[in-house]
Amino acid sequence: MAKHNEVGRIGEDVASQFLARTGYTVVKRNFRKPYGEIDIVARGTDGVLIFVEVKTVSYETGAGVPYETYRPEENVHPRKLERMGRVIQAYLASKRYEGEWRFDVMAVFLDRATKAARVRHTRDIVIGA
Repeated sequence: MAKHNEVGRIGEDVASQFLARTGYTVVKRNFRKPYGEIDIVARGTDGVLIFVEVKTVSYETGAGVPYETYRPEENVHPRKLERMGRVIQAYLASKRYEGEWRFDVMAVFLDRATKAARVRHTRDIVIGA
C-alpha cells in the first residue's frame, strides 16, 4: 500500500473512533460511486445522518507544520464539494432516506513517531449554493 493511502486509512480509522467516542454511530465506511466516495456515514445522537470527509496529514507528509496553523480541510474545494453532493444524493436514494442530514469534514493530524493523533471536526459544511 502506498504511504499516502496508508496515512488516509489510518486517518479514517482515527476519525471513526473519535466519532464513536463522542456518541456517534458509524453506519458505513467508504461508500463508493464512480464519481466519488464518502469516507464515513454516521448517525448523531439526535438521529441526523452525517456524511464525513476525512483529510489526514502526518507530520512526515505535513513537514511538521503545527496543528493550529495547517488546515488540510481546505483541500475540500468546490469541485470536491460538487462530487460529494452527488455521492450523498446517491446514498440517500439508495437507502430511501428522507430525513435530516449534514456534511462534516474532519482533519486528522498523525504523529506516527509517538502514535498520537489530533482531530479537528468541522460541522455543517455547505454543499452548493
